[in-house]
This record gives sequence, structure tokens and C-alpha cells, in this order.
Amino acid sequence: MNDLLLRELNVFLSRLAADSPVDAAGGALVIGDTHLPFCVDGYLEFCQRVRDRFQCDTVIHIGDEVDNHAISYHESDPDRLSAGDEAERAMEELRKWYAAFPKVTVLVGNHGALPFRKAMTHGLPRRFLRTYEEIWEAPEGWRWTDEYEKDGVLYVHGTGTSGRNAAINRAVQARQSVVMGHSHSFGGVQYNSNGKDVIFGLNVGCGVDIKSYAMAYGRTFPAKPTLGCGVVLDKGRMGLFVPMPL
Repeated sequence: MNDLLLRELNVFLSRLAADSPVDAAGGALVIGDTHLPFCVDGYLEFCQRVRDRFQCDTVIHIGDEVDNHAISYHESDPDRLSAGDEAERAMEELRKWYAAFPKVTVLVGNHGALPFRKAMTHGLPRRFLRTYEEIWEAPEGWRWTDEYEKDGVLYVHGTGTSGRNAAINRAVQARQSVVMGHSHSFGGVQYNSNGKDVIFGLNVGCGVDIKSYAMAYGRTFPAKPTLGCGVVLDKGRMGLFVPMPL
């Protein structure tokens, strides 16, 4: 975290601790798409610092914790890691996240769900498959779920929605604050009021490495991944996007 961002966070937290009406206790850290093993260097440590700085007692991974490039429905690079080797590399990286964050709720993403999607394509019944927790040898504190709600805020990966306004559009449709990832290029938060309540749509950005071969498809796109994570404070009333310095 660079010095300017750190100073800004310190000022913000000082105001919360003084006379601000915002309650900073009990906040949630929301980790963006990591697409392991294709996560950018330093993202894990960045998320740790944000958690500690905001004293978050809840940690949520917004999904696509792994990439599964080699078993994607899209073209995969035949000169790179096999599906087995990629899974082993992802497992090695996940163990670091397990150690850094002992208790995490993970939202099921479109990339993370690829083993189950492939099984459906080939007609394998669910009884032949392992759970996410079993596949990734997760510790007791990690669990996967399609959606999660805390303090009236809905957390979803974002599959089926995309674009700059995806999070706020989904929040307006649900008429509750929504936190999501999935759209790598649009980290940020927008608020909406109907005169009776105020809600927000927060896209938490991501931690993907644009230089990795798994992200090669996006290198020619004008919009690049917005590195960062999310924080939800004030019992679900405030959403923040915290950018990771390049």
C-alpha cells in the first residue's frame, strides 16, 4: 500500500474514531477474483493490510478463487500447464490464503464452478463429485456458497451480469445493497436512493495478473483489470472500494 493511500486511510479511520456517525466496528473485507494460480504478486499481502487497517472481523471471497484455465469452455493454451498441473499450482497458492485468512466465505463463481459445469455437460450425476471444500482441501473455516447475506447486504459473484453499472443495477433490482466481482475492469461503488432508503452497488475489483497467459484474452482490451478489494462498514450501510497501487 503506497504512502498516499495509507495516509488517506489513516485520516478516514481517525474521523471514524472521533465524532463520525459511521460505525467502523464489525466490518467485512471482500477479496476480489484471484483466479489462482494467476494472481498478481502482492495481492494477498494487500488484502491482509486492508483487513487489519479496517479491523474487519468478516472475510468474504467474491469468487473465482481459482481460474481452471485448462478446463475452460473457451480456448486454452496447449503449450502451458495441463489441467492437473494447474490445479496443483492453485492448491499451493490456496494454502497461503488459508494461512493468512483462517475463516472465509467463498462465493461460487463461473470459473470456480467449472468442474461441476463440465460434469453437467458430460452427464455425471452429483453423487460422483466432491464438494468445493474437498476438492481444495479447505480448512474448517472456509466454506463455499452461491450467495451470502450480512447486515442486509447481498454478496454474489456476479455471474450473469457485467459492465460498469452491473453492481448498482443488481442492487436496484433487489432493492438492497449488493457486493459483487466478476467484472474485472470496474472496481468501484455507486449509491442509489428512492427517497425511502439508500443502497449501494459495490464491485470489489480483482487481483488477477494481466501478464499471465490465462488473462491473455484481455490484453488488447482498452479496460484493464482494476486491482483492489472491498470493505463494507457501518453495519452494511457503507461500501468502499480500496484500489491496490500498481
